[in-house]
Amino acid sequence: MTTASLQRTALHSFHLEHGAKMVDFAGWEMPLLYSSIIEEHRHCRTAAGFFDVSHMGRLRFSGRHARKFLDHVCTRQVLGMEVGQCRYGLVCNEQGGCLDDVIISCFDEAEYLMVCNASNRAKLLAHFAAVKGDMAFKLEDQTESTAMVALQGPKAMDVISTLSSEIPKLKRYRFVQKSLIVVKMIVSRTGYTGEDGVEVILGSTMARMALGMFLKDAKEGTSIIKPVGLGARDSLRMEAGMPLYGHEIDEQTDPISAGLAFAVKLDKGEGDERVGSFIGQHALQRIARDGPTRKLVGLGLEGRRSARQGMEVRRDGTVVGRVTSGCLSPTLDRPIAMAYVDAALADVGSEVEVDLRGMTVAARVEPLPFYRKS
Repeated sequence: MTTASLQRTALHSFHLEHGAKMVDFAGWEMPLLYSSIIEEHRHCRTAAGFFDVSHMGRLRFSGRHARKFLDHVCTRQVLGMEVGQCRYGLVCNEQGGCLDDVIISCFDEAEYLMVCNASNRAKLLAHFAAVKGDMAFKLEDQTESTAMVALQGPKAMDVISTLSSEIPKLKRYRFVQKSLIVVKMIVSRTGYTGEDGVEVILGSTMARMALGMFLKDAKEGTSIIKPVGLGARDSLRMEAGMPLYGHEIDEQTDPISAGLAFAVKLDKGEGDERVGSFIGQHALQRIARDGPTRKLVGLGLEGRRSARQGMEVRRDGTVVGRVTSGCLSPTLDRPIAMAYVDAALADVGSEVEVDLRGMTVAARVEPLPFYRKS
């Protein structure tokens, strides 16, 4: 795909002005980095980072059967969600494989917003159309009419508190609709870095104005919030043990094996005819009953070389799994990885080896996440 054919977010000019290295990510021209991945990663861990995540899909469901439909396609129960509540879940196929992982926000009993991955938006829209049946609801794709940014880090709320006294009081996975100056926005206490912070959705035409509020002292070089690209976003989420679609989860991988059982209500609809079962529920019940044959684990590697997706994990020369993600952790200053291994080897402390393209290094299963904020 040529640069000219890539979609651009409302903050594209900001990225160029700040010297970002732009790359193709799921059909969007996005900033990989501004200075260096390590520098941006560490700034987010010690101060606060600003992320443009406008490429992620934003789908609004409203109408009489909006909630019923979401309960049909999502692994989490939507019935009973409170206004202002966000809930992480998955959309699965009949075999229990993950079509995507999503966050659903409840505005009222007949209106919800789903945030999905950029690479899966078109697939989900097609899937929803195929399984809608006779349910009556409106689905509006608001991805291009809105922008989405994230402020993440231990000092993010210090900045937010200068703009609002209400937002810092939000609990995790809660959101509020707010007007700051003349900008209407949805602010949720969620994120993808392992740090505290918020994600903000607002009209795309107001994105630059909002950016000015968050980075108002950047020109003097004193801003505690600095822009962070996709490179550091990836290493941050790896340290936090958070799955990335196309790496830890995909259509051939079920959420039980991925360690996401907390986001699956296996008895959904049992005894409550208002809910019904979700697509893939019976397959996931079987997997949970019999136990997965492989499990997602964290690996700590010896040496300084990083593992990469697809590299073999071995035990006594036999392949027992494959790496899904890996990096040299900027926070821990050592190589870490996530991998699927045979369920019998998934216990913390199990010793394995990783084939780094011809060089075998020792590794040990570690608990996820690798990093927890203090």
